[in-house]
Amino acid sequence: MEGVVFRRRLQIPWVSLIADILLAGMVVGPLAAPFLAGSHLLMLPVIADIIYFMGEHVCPQPKMGVVLALPFIMAVCMRCYGTVTGLLITRLLYVVTEGKGFYWLTQYGWYGAARSSLLMMAYPLELAGEVLGLWSFNNYVVTLFGLITGLGWGLFTMPILHGRN
Repeated sequence: MEGVVFRRRLQIPWVSLIADILLAGMVVGPLAAPFLAGSHLLMLPVIADIIYFMGEHVCPQPKMGVVLALPFIMAVCMRCYGTVTGLLITRLLYVVTEGKGFYWLTQYGWYGAARSSLLMMAYPLELAGEVLGLWSFNNYVVTLFGLITGLGWGLFTMPILHGRN
């Protein structure tokens, strides 16, 4: 009986595994791209080009990325990377808490979805303010707003993606 319980705990649901692989790519890819682009080893610059291509299609301001390896920048801006960081924080929190806690918004149903949506509006509201000329791009500010968005997104979706069924 003990062996059956042990085997059951080792099973990783496919949705959870795929979500973790995608999150790992979103965390590592933008950071690795400048170093891969600057490398002259075999296919590494080609991999960097693929990462930059993806960054250009998901980030509204990829040209605002932070310089990590002159002359190459991150594949996304810090607003996007702040969002990814928020998702990573919530994933790690989910591992530690095993989905138990008042802050996991999924447990509140539509109220939790509404609260999550409000938090996720931080990113587009900050971007809209910048586009409308209310303020200028600042890496610290955009990172904070992206982080709030990522936390809101993660606090709602992590129990859905990684819940034990």
